[in-house]
Amino acid sequence: MKQQYISEATGEVVARADTQKGYEFEKGQFVIFAADELKALEEGATHVVEIVSFVPEKSVDPLYYDKAYFIAPDKRGGKPYSLLQQAMRQSERCALAKWSYKGKTRIVQVRPAEDGMVFQQLLFADEVRALSDLHIEREPVTDTELKLALQIIDQVSEDAYDPTAYQDEEKKRILEAIDQKIAGKEIVSPEESTSESGGQVIDLMEALRASLSANKAKRNVPAKTAPARTTATKKTTAADVEVLAAKPRRPVKRATPKADIKEAPPAKVRARK
Repeated sequence: MKQQYISEATGEVVARADTQKGYEFEKGQFVIFAADELKALEEGATHVVEIVSFVPEKSVDPLYYDKAYFIAPDKRGGKPYSLLQQAMRQSERCALAKWSYKGKTRIVQVRPAEDGMVFQQLLFADEVRALSDLHIEREPVTDTELKLALQIIDQVSEDAYDPTAYQDEEKKRILEAIDQKIAGKEIVSPEESTSESGGQVIDLMEALRASLSANKAKRNVPAKTAPARTTATKKTTAADVEVLAAKPRRPVKRATPKADIKEAPPAKVRARK
């Protein structure tokens, strides 16, 4: 595959050497920057991570998390690395720092982990949308509804998040399909869902009651016995709400190479496909 640039005015192919970079400040009005001007605007790369403050670790909303890296000291940095890691763990604080890389200054969070430290790149405020932009309609909640919802949460609660308890189902299907291709077998596509796309209006209280009943039934099922399926009856009432599927946030990529916190930026390891 080859990328081409097409002129909107003439429809002709434009050579890459003839392209220019600019900013459209009004419809059809651009300011143009030469290559040397753009180079002068770039932040100079540095291997130094400048810590600007220490804040409570929980004060950084995960919404601002971007890319994460593991960092490790070089042969001469073990002592200061361990000291910083243990001090932050005991104070329950993390470091906010500035890091210049690839022509751009980034804000990063350096937080302690059990076996080392995590170098978490953060998004800027203007890169994250606010919930207020969605203009969410507020509806009153009764004590009965709240009590039922709390029962549901209590019955399916866990003490902590265990990432090994969940699998990438799509990746699993792809790997199985690859194995079938290698073995020369026919690949059968899974049946498509017949449900309609978009939001679905249901009776929230009925759904909660059905879920609560299903959870009780599962807890009462003897060992080695498959739990019975419970189907919620849907109906439209005055308390109907629209349930919309939220777009999942792209998972953070984790990298595991060693990097010097002071002398070299952490390297990123691509996930195996």
